[in-house]
Amino acid sequence: MDVKALVSRMTLEEKAGLCSGDDFWHTKAVERLGIPRVMVSDGPHGLRKQDEAADHLGINDSIKAVCFPAASATAASFDPDMIREMGEELGDSCQHEKLSVVLGPAVNIKRSPLCGRNFEYFSEDPYLAGKMCTAMIQGVQSRNVGTSIKHFALNSQEHRRMSSSSDADERTMREIYFPPFEMAVKEAQPWTVMCSYNRINGVYASENPWLLTEVLRKEWGFEGYVMSDWGAVSDRVAGVAAGLDLEMPSSGGVNDRKIVAAVKAGKLDEKLVDQACERILNITFRYLENAKPDTPWDKEKQHARAAEIAADCMVLLKNEKKVLPISKRAGVAFIGEFAEKPRFQGGGSSHINCFRTTGALEAARAAGLKVTYAPGYSVEKDSLTPSRLRKAVEAAKAAKVAVVFAGLPDSYESEGYDRTNMRMPECQNRLIEAVAEANPNTVVVLHNGSPVEMPWIGKVKAVLEAYLGGQAVGEAAVRVLFGDVNPSGHLPETFPLKLEDNPSYLYYGGEGNRTEYREGVFVGYRYYDKKKMDVLFPFGHGLSYTTFAWSDLKLSRKGIKDTDTLKVTAVVTNTGKRAGKAVAQLYVGDVESTPLRPLRELKGFQKVFLKPGESKKVAFTLDKRSFAYWNEEIHDWHVETGAFTIEVGDSSRNLPLKAEVQVESTVELPRHYTPDSIYLDIMADPKAKKIMTDYMHQAMEIFGHEENSDGTTEAAKEAISEDMTLAMMKYMPLRGSLSFGGGADSEKQMEELLKLLNNP
Repeated sequence: MDVKALVSRMTLEEKAGLCSGDDFWHTKAVERLGIPRVMVSDGPHGLRKQDEAADHLGINDSIKAVCFPAASATAASFDPDMIREMGEELGDSCQHEKLSVVLGPAVNIKRSPLCGRNFEYFSEDPYLAGKMCTAMIQGVQSRNVGTSIKHFALNSQEHRRMSSSSDADERTMREIYFPPFEMAVKEAQPWTVMCSYNRINGVYASENPWLLTEVLRKEWGFEGYVMSDWGAVSDRVAGVAAGLDLEMPSSGGVNDRKIVAAVKAGKLDEKLVDQACERILNITFRYLENAKPDTPWDKEKQHARAAEIAADCMVLLKNEKKVLPISKRAGVAFIGEFAEKPRFQGGGSSHINCFRTTGALEAARAAGLKVTYAPGYSVEKDSLTPSRLRKAVEAAKAAKVAVVFAGLPDSYESEGYDRTNMRMPECQNRLIEAVAEANPNTVVVLHNGSPVEMPWIGKVKAVLEAYLGGQAVGEAAVRVLFGDVNPSGHLPETFPLKLEDNPSYLYYGGEGNRTEYREGVFVGYRYYDKKKMDVLFPFGHGLSYTTFAWSDLKLSRKGIKDTDTLKVTAVVTNTGKRAGKAVAQLYVGDVESTPLRPLRELKGFQKVFLKPGESKKVAFTLDKRSFAYWNEEIHDWHVETGAFTIEVGDSSRNLPLKAEVQVESTVELPRHYTPDSIYLDIMADPKAKKIMTDYMHQAMEIFGHEENSDGTTEAAKEAISEDMTLAMMKYMPLRGSLSFGGGADSEKQMEELLKLLNNP
């Protein structure tokens, strides 16, 4: 299809119209030119296709579909291959339902546990989020269906999300909030990018030329079209100029007419409108030319696959005295309404109308397991009646093992608003405490999209984090609890002891229509590890029913230039009695850096299956970005010359293997010295240090510590030691020698010195 020729035949009005939706879910058609409309649909872990009574927040029903685990769960798998396969299943579903684009994945960083939409996001870590979302995009788009990676960018809160400005410095954006989008664009080329509602440093994302054109297109090479989040457009004309191609949903023609008027008035270049139309049509015809509506959609098969995925995502947080797995011959009590009706997805635009769901109670009984049940708490309200509590305690006392299914009800976390605390309903906490007192073998299964406080953690034997595991989460939980599946999930986020420990605690939500990202790059474990703070469970943590040993860490070289790559290998061994999957995690840290940097950062991970006694080598390749920080002076990634640590293990707090590599920078940072430059900074520059050697002797003489010809110093000068002088001089500006030296250095001499320093 010659899209340029097609656009050249369109009227200005038709082109302006093509730049907005026809309705809630469809692009516009231009019938006289044979351009059909195509449909997009919410996701990203299932289809929320709405044909009638469309809405954005999931209030009205959509077609029956399969709900896979949400991103909060799939990220815990640390398994890109698995999520790529899940993407393929979603792509097949889209082809069957004639959907051109599925709206997802969502890759915003989990800045705080309070974000109401955290269940839809992958991680607090940009590298993990980037790897997982890239794999999912590749999976979906392998079926010739597009994705819309969202929400670009800095959309890490729901509070005032349509008006608030996310204010962050350049380095914070580049190191934490941009990398998942950048990785996905460069490695997977999502067909579309969805811009966020919020402003970024005062400018709406939907009309931000730096964001949508300079960074996304020119720097990263994005080739598809940019669409707005639903209702995210403020100034449509400014949006077209900035690089926003498609406004969703329909504006009823209002904004189309503004585009036409702006072009006719000479305020908007018509070429920019043409460009937007070409981008939209390129994607539209890419789908249409590869549409396969006869693609089968086997929901039962996908349900079974959803159960397998959910089981691989579950994280065994605690397993004291190996209470798990439970013997299938043991009497077990399932307690809590979530055992019967699990919470398995979040609220809002990603809410799937499931064709079936399976709770743990149903799954256990179907498997012929001996299970009793007591509902305990109420999901509808935070209440625990004496009668319900008594029956739950009685069931617990009569069982060998008591399993409490708990977590966050639907009303606690959803698109549209943030949580106000990190607590579970009090009725659930009371129930867990009572059951644990009645039965020493108490296990808690959690259904939640974000971290929760666990005041009862010391009283229960085991905790299994199921996250929001999709419609088959009950089957998956039973398989893990009774040992059919060895848990292999690892936390994609830190669980702090309490909300107040979170680095964004004082600033999250902001003041009025402004929220400052004052914690900078210290998000999640980057903060907790730097502060050496106790946490409930660290980033990357996850237990298994077997044990693993780590050994034989090897680096391909002891020293590299920042233009080289470093190969890292290690060996992991299954030292237990059953097969299991280990997640090898590699972290890099700058031993001594000029900028303030985290202690360590995840730069590689690999999931491996091991039989009892089996060993496997894991391999990683590190490049410049693995060692670099974003330097705001040169507006680019930069590596400082020096030593870097390479650590390998299975969480940010369990890294038994450690080595160092020397990295040499090939980029010389621009330096400009003035009379206000201090000695400490000048002497850190090797070239300047040579020039400053003689000058330093003169400066020392000012303070009386240069020796006389006979090797002695005057007694009066002993009041200030040489060490004290050197310490004070570090922070003295060059002009200080004029002030303290009584004019010993003339201004002309200072000028000559600065010429030498700035032109070594």
